[in-house]
Amino acid sequence: ASLPYTLTMIGFGVGGILMGRLADRFGVMAVVMLGAVGLGAGYIAAGLAPGPVLFGLAQGVLIGLLGTSASFAPLVADTTRWFDRRRGIALAICMSGNYTAGAVWPPVMQFFIDSVGWRQTYVGMGVFCIVSMLPLALVLRRRPPVLAPQAAGTAPSAGFTTPAQRPLGMPPQVLLGLLCVAGVACCVAMSMPQVHIVAYCGDLGFGAARGAEMLSLMLGLGVVSRLVSGWISDRIGGLRTLLLGSVLQGVALLLFLPSDGLVSLYVVSGLFGLFQGGIVPSYALIVREYFPPEQAGAKVGTVLMATLLGMALGGWMSGAVFDLTGSYRAAFLNGIAWNFLNLSIVGFLLWRASALGQVRPWPARARGSAAA
Repeated sequence: ASLPYTLTMIGFGVGGILMGRLADRFGVMAVVMLGAVGLGAGYIAAGLAPGPVLFGLAQGVLIGLLGTSASFAPLVADTTRWFDRRRGIALAICMSGNYTAGAVWPPVMQFFIDSVGWRQTYVGMGVFCIVSMLPLALVLRRRPPVLAPQAAGTAPSAGFTTPAQRPLGMPPQVLLGLLCVAGVACCVAMSMPQVHIVAYCGDLGFGAARGAEMLSLMLGLGVVSRLVSGWISDRIGGLRTLLLGSVLQGVALLLFLPSDGLVSLYVVSGLFGLFQGGIVPSYALIVREYFPPEQAGAKVGTVLMATLLGMALGGWMSGAVFDLTGSYRAAFLNGIAWNFLNLSIVGFLLWRASALGQVRPWPARARGSAAA
C-alpha cells in the first residue's frame, strides 16, 4: 500500500513544477481542466487495473503527475495574482481546501468501499472528478489582471521593494534553494505527529481509534490555523508569519515529549494543529513577495514540491528512527532538530530582509505602541 502512495506523492511534487510552468504560460483554467481529466482517468484506470504495476502507474502518472499537481500549486499561484492587500487571507482560504477534504472525504469513501467495494468506488471517484471539476474550471477562465512592471516581485501594498535580480541581496536561485531546504526541514518536523500519532497512541495503549481522533483534531484546527495565519500575514508579512509558525510548531513538538496521558495528548494535538497550519501558505506568500508575478506558478510549485518531499521524508524517517531506537521520543527529537534547521534558515532570511529594508513594515498601531 505504501508504494502507490509514494508514487502519487512523487508525481504530485514533480508535477507541481510542470503544472506551475504551464499555468504561467497558458493560464490556470487549462491546467485545472487537464488535472480534472487526469484525476478522472487515473481513478478509473486504477479501479480497473488488473495488477499492482498498472495500479501504481495510474496513481503516480495520472492521479499524481497530471491530476493532483494541477489542482494545488497552480491554484495557489493564481490566487496570489488576484489579491494585493488581502493576499494572505486569500491564500489561507485557498489552501484550506486540502485540510477540509482530508476531514470530509475519507468517511464518505469508506462508506462506499464497505458498500460496493474499492474498485467501484475508484471508478465513481473518477467520474465525479470529471463531472464536477470540468464545469468548475470554467470559473477560472479569466486571466489575472496584468500587473504593471515593477523593479521587484512585490506588490506596492507590501510596503517595500525587492531588486528583481537580487532579492534579499542574493541571486534568486539561492533564495529559492534556501526556501526549499526550509520547506523540507519544517515538513519533516510537521509530519512526525501527523503520520505517527495513531501508532504512537497504540504504542501507549490508548488504541488506534484515539489516535485517529487526535489526527482529525489536528487537521480540523489546522484549517483555523491557516485562516488566522493568513490574517496575520497580511499585517506582518510572509517571513515573520513563517518564523512565528515555525517557533510555535517547535513548542508543540517539545510538548509532546512529556505528554503520555490521554488528556494531555488531546491537548497537545490540538495545539499542534493550531500552531502549524499557517506554515506552508507562508511559503507561497514569500514567493510572491520576493519574485516577479510572472514566475509565480513555477516558483510556488518548486517550493511546495519541497514541502511535499519533507512530508514524505519525515514520515519515513520518523518510522526508521523508531525502528532503530524503539522510542517515539527519539523520533520527536529528530523532528525538533529538523524544525531547528528550518528556524535557522528563516531567521537568517528575516535578518537579511530587515537589514536591507526588504520586509513589510510593522503595522502603524504596533509601531506607535512600541514608541510609547
